[in-house]
Amino acid sequence: MADDRLTLSLSSGGDVVIKLRPDLAPGHVKRITELAGQGFYDGVKFHRVIPGFMAQTGCPTGTGTGSSDLPDLKAEFNEAPHVRGTASMARTSNPDSANSQFFICFDDSSFLDGQYTVWGQVESGMEHVDAIPKGEPPANPGTIVKASVS
Repeated sequence: MADDRLTLSLSSGGDVVIKLRPDLAPGHVKRITELAGQGFYDGVKFHRVIPGFMAQTGCPTGTGTGSSDLPDLKAEFNEAPHVRGTASMARTSNPDSANSQFFICFDDSSFLDGQYTVWGQVESGMEHVDAIPKGEPPANPGTIVKASVS
């Protein structure tokens, strides 16, 4: 299938390739693909990076409070577990509030299972995710230099 990989070129040293899972979350994969194609994620910071948990990005302001101009997404919770390398959508306490922000799990986080929409899994480059500067927010945040779908 075309458009089944998201490549994030990171300032922390290299490319992260995420296998997209439209079988689990078609609406979320479509959104990520659309935003990446528009260049929305290019230059966006990792604004919340918690060791042993996850790295979050996708806020255009870098504060964690922003999103794209597109409407929020309806939740597509699924059975996929939140394990190391899982790409999942961030949201507020409203289950149907995901928009552009997402996170990549550093470690297994089963307490998130069934409550956040899993839309992908890191296939390669997890060492570059591990190298993202930590903090809430980090003093010198890592960024997505370029996001592309292939």
